[in-house]
Amino acid sequence: MEDKDHIQTMGNRQPYFTFGVIADIQYADRPTGPNCWGTLRYYRDSLVHLSHAVAEWNSQDSGPTFVLQLGDIIDSSNKKLQASEKALQEVLKVADDMKGHWHHVWGNHELYNFNRSYLIQSKLNTQWLEDPKPVIKRGENADYYAYHFSPFPKFRFVVIDTYDHSSFGRDMNHPKYKESVASMSEWHFPKEPGESQVCKPERHVVNFNGGVGRDQLSWLHNILTYSDEQEEKVVVASHVPIHPEAQVTNCLAWNYREILEVLHCHSCVVSYIAGHEHHGGYCQDSHGIHHITMEGVVESPPNTNAFATVHMYKDKMVLHGRGRVKSRELKFV
Repeated sequence: MEDKDHIQTMGNRQPYFTFGVIADIQYADRPTGPNCWGTLRYYRDSLVHLSHAVAEWNSQDSGPTFVLQLGDIIDSSNKKLQASEKALQEVLKVADDMKGHWHHVWGNHELYNFNRSYLIQSKLNTQWLEDPKPVIKRGENADYYAYHFSPFPKFRFVVIDTYDHSSFGRDMNHPKYKESVASMSEWHFPKEPGESQVCKPERHVVNFNGGVGRDQLSWLHNILTYSDEQEEKVVVASHVPIHPEAQVTNCLAWNYREILEVLHCHSCVVSYIAGHEHHGGYCQDSHGIHHITMEGVVESPPNTNAFATVHMYKDKMVLHGRGRVKSRELKFV
């Protein structure tokens, strides 16, 4: 089915390419129920929502060439139910009906269910879709999950790992685990007698968020430098938002300021797309970057959904939302 709203908005102008985006499916074979904050989560319905999204994408005459799955594909409760692998296979079975490629991002719920060694061997590792050129060198011991690809000339997507620094997913003896725990302790406990605990600006430094390590930031800077030189437009994708105005709770990467600083050094970046904050969010920052936070599928009632189809043009991206996701026309600066 062709997107009529898109045709009316853009007339006869055809997009360069189209992609799909979806976040926080969090499937589990369990009844609908509230989370720890009292918000209803529709665990079983999320699989139906995914199926409907795939069916719509496949039905479009000029459908998505790929889909960004922004993380939390299954819920953490699968771990307690001893159903992590079963739940993952059920979701991937539905996803496999998609005509285009999936590009998977890792969220906190992937790491609640599996360690990184498992994920790197699973279908959730789509680094094999990375473009062979340019070759951006990584550190000798780099183990973050990040890669880049170009779906169309002069456009590039960069997937980054916002749980590179995290309190889960790695062995307790791993240097990054130790560094992460030390960082959380430093942020959360007073350094001097009388200092208040957890200064308000740092309330985002909690277990369900994570950060990007220095080696990954260096890699990100290098690929964006290449894109600047090639006059490309870049979309960065990850699980955790990095701008305070693109979320409504405390869903922010630990070192979001550092990540933003890297992006702001490069004129090529046009958008940052994330999930994690199930309410969704949007802002355009001081450097013209469009920060899109996708609404979570798992909190979408049976009569609605939460996904989008994005049409890319030379001077703008047109996001056509479904269900709880608002449609937007976002012009590039």
